[in-house]
Amino acid sequence: MYSYIDNFLFYLKIEKNASPLTIENYRKDLFQGLDYFSFHLKKEDYAVSPLDIDYKIFRNYLAFLQQKGLARSTIARRLAAWRTFYRYLRRENIVEENPIGTVPSPKLEKRLPKFLYEDEAAVLIETPALNHPLGMRDRALLETLYAGGLRINELVTLDLGDLDLGSGYIRVMGKRARERLVPLGSKAVEALRKYLDEARPELLAGAPVKNSRIKPGAKAGPGKTPSCTRISSAVFLNRSGERLSGRGIRKIINKYAAKAGLNQKISPHTMRHSFATHLLNAGADLRSVQELLGHMRLSSTQVYTHVTGEKLKQVYRKSHPRAKE
Repeated sequence: MYSYIDNFLFYLKIEKNASPLTIENYRKDLFQGLDYFSFHLKKEDYAVSPLDIDYKIFRNYLAFLQQKGLARSTIARRLAAWRTFYRYLRRENIVEENPIGTVPSPKLEKRLPKFLYEDEAAVLIETPALNHPLGMRDRALLETLYAGGLRINELVTLDLGDLDLGSGYIRVMGKRARERLVPLGSKAVEALRKYLDEARPELLAGAPVKNSRIKPGAKAGPGKTPSCTRISSAVFLNRSGERLSGRGIRKIINKYAAKAGLNQKISPHTMRHSFATHLLNAGADLRSVQELLGHMRLSSTQVYTHVTGEKLKQVYRKSHPRAKE
């Protein structure tokens, strides 16, 4: 089974152009399932064959996951990973039939995306202080995340060469290496310029910034020689001058959400949900929002239409003859 899984992951990378995160998720889901099958078949995991797995043992596996208390979405994802794997095996003529093709997926609860109201988003973004390199970075990070509706990995992988602040656009590499241009508003461009000019050079130099302060109007970047020769193409850096990680970004958002007194759990995706919600509430059409988010299917974007109810009510009251006072 090991070689089949390795070949499948290679297929995802080369032929399907799947992202490293997607490939890693498939790898985890497949090997976690393989551990279960190995135990119940009383075989070493490397000795398990694709032909050993049938409908019954896979239903037992799903029941086991449910007893462990895993979320339905997690169970559905693991089932989807194995289904895709067996479709690949059929394509390669390794198996004649997909033994789990008819295994029913667990019914998923329909969850509406969590989002911030416009005033909440503004308070969160404006919380970082601008008299400190990390504060400038965090303001620019939050502005960019919200202004562009970016996924966290898109923000992490953003490089200097992807910025065209003169035109107000950034180039984003989305899922499956699909590239798109995303416009930024004036506030995000201004925050990015300030960070790139005044704060990023300090972070890049790797200087201790914990107690560093920048006087209003002073510039720490242009004209100053970094204290080391570290070079990074990443837009957002940590205090050591290295590319900021997704985990680091989540910590930053949690930190400022607590400071801003927002009594809810906020993730990078909450900012993306807020971006889409606010555009639709302001009258943007669904197709344009789909392009901005980088969704392949319009159905992925339609989940945001729940928040436009109030706007629809306003249009109805204004337009319908029996709704006017």
